[in-house]
Amino acid sequence: MKLGIIGLPQAGKSTIFAALTGARGEMGDRGSRTDVRIATITVFDDRIGFLSGIYQPKKNIYAKIEYLLPPEIGTSTGSRSEGVFWNQIRTCDALLHVVRNFEGSVGTLPTLEQDFRKLEDEMILNDLVVAEKRVERIELDKKRGKKPSEEESSLINSCCQFLEDGKPLRNVPELASHPLLKGFTFLSAKPMLILCNNDDEDEELPVWDQKPEGVNLIVVRGRLEMDIASMTPEEAEEFLDAYHIQESALDRVIKLSYQILDRISFFTVGSDEVRAWPITAGTPALEAAGEVHSDIQQGFIRAELVTFEDLKAHGSFKEAKKAGLVRLEGKEYEVKDGDIINFRFNV
Repeated sequence: MKLGIIGLPQAGKSTIFAALTGARGEMGDRGSRTDVRIATITVFDDRIGFLSGIYQPKKNIYAKIEYLLPPEIGTSTGSRSEGVFWNQIRTCDALLHVVRNFEGSVGTLPTLEQDFRKLEDEMILNDLVVAEKRVERIELDKKRGKKPSEEESSLINSCCQFLEDGKPLRNVPELASHPLLKGFTFLSAKPMLILCNNDDEDEELPVWDQKPEGVNLIVVRGRLEMDIASMTPEEAEEFLDAYHIQESALDRVIKLSYQILDRISFFTVGSDEVRAWPITAGTPALEAAGEVHSDIQQGFIRAELVTFEDLKAHGSFKEAKKAGLVRLEGKEYEVKDGDIINFRFNV
């Protein structure tokens, strides 16, 4: 699960990246402003702590999220800079769009909606170019006697219509998530969360005249949260209280990252490890088994499972089973958040 951080220059993207990754990020590529920066974040989950207390495993493995900060447009020469930027963003599952809501370095006032729309329009234009090129190729194939997929042709033409109207594809779920369009990695089809980067003292969500459809907005006081992320837990607690921050930017963004990507977690447990497995909501048991190991998916027999809440209420797997709360499910069962699963398989 990878989310890209985007925004106009001076919006505070590097500050937000530092705020999100400073406390518990495992840094990957990290260099100058012209480099791609990636950090892998541990998604702490209290349920793992509880399960660990029961099973006493050798290790606990939490889910991870990657946050990517692409190189700033303009930090290398010519169109290559924009190409690198957008190509990096295409690899992401969702986007965090940072907009400036503080006075600029030369006293410029924030223009959130205008800033947001500028980058949004660039993504729509990029997608339109990709879609139109595919339409041209389909027409050329027709002239050469090839028979293209009618469904793909219809989908691409629908994309062109929406994009020409200046609408992002994320507003059309049947297009944004269609399997036949996945390979196009449309930018405007990606789920998005808007981070309003406020001043230290400003807790309020700014008013938008035209709030983007289907996109959540949250306030992040980037500079303040960056400083807090570098503090000891004791120091951080004092500042969080002083600035009325009930939950860190990182924890809020993680929750919303899961939400916009429709992710849940199931668990596998044992004496070796207790582990969280993030998957898309609605994933059938057979596919969930493949997340653990391809051999398990290949030899899948049944999924033996109990919900976390039932296990917690009864204190152990044995007691939950006595209460008739452990059940067997087949391949098509849709895994739920908090399911604790033992996959039965034979290879």
